[in-house]
Amino acid sequence: MMAILSYILFFIPLITGDHKKSPFVKYHVNQGVLVFGIAVAYTIISTILRSVVRVRSSSYWGLYSYSHTPGWLSVILNIIWLGVLALCVLGIYNAATGKTKPIPVIGDKFQIFK
Repeated sequence: MMAILSYILFFIPLITGDHKKSPFVKYHVNQGVLVFGIAVAYTIISTILRSVVRVRSSSYWGLYSYSHTPGWLSVILNIIWLGVLALCVLGIYNAATGKTKPIPVIGDKFQIFK
């Protein structure tokens, strides 16, 4: 249960100390922290891009304003977010089935807790 919880609320197994008792939980806490870091990096980059890249629109009187994010950027950012969500779901699935498979692409490159 703690391995599954490490992808949703990774700090719970850290607070309870279960990551020190079980190598399985420790592995999934590492993967959960990695997914959390990816989600935080995505959120920061997405927020910056959405505030910088704006569509210029004109009003009735000919005044211009920059009101919203262009559709192409929203589509790209939403697809990337679905990828982050898929990593989380894959990690939960691996924890629920008792596997210690790394998250695709970068899961085997980083170890937070040794």
